[in-house]
Amino acid sequence: MTRLTGRALRLTVHIGEDDIWHHKPLYTEIVHRAHRAGLAGASVFRGIEGFGASSRIHTSRLLSLSEDLPVAVVIVDTEERVRAFLPQLDELVTEGLVTLDDCEVIRYVGRTDGTGKTDAEGKKSL
Repeated sequence: MTRLTGRALRLTVHIGEDDIWHHKPLYTEIVHRAHRAGLAGASVFRGIEGFGASSRIHTSRLLSLSEDLPVAVVIVDTEERVRAFLPQLDELVTEGLVTLDDCEVIRYVGRTDGTGKTDAEGKKSL
């Protein structure tokens, strides 16, 4: 398990829900590549409304505009590991926005095989 505390980088990739990479959603490819790269974690968040460089508003409120809703893929890890992952995004993201933010990891806890929670060192949490 990756240990992560203290200073880190948050990588956020803003893309469209309909963006595709080799017949599957682009956000799925980003998450799977992050996993293969050994990054601490990745999450995908679907937006309900937004616009980007094209200035076209996408919203879930109107059926005619509910296509290609905004999606954000968020990855947090050490600066070194996040920056090493950026070349993969250069290949994948042809439209969208990629940002980096400094952040501080206060707690990063995984789960065991379903028997309870553990901290990054494998100790049981209360």
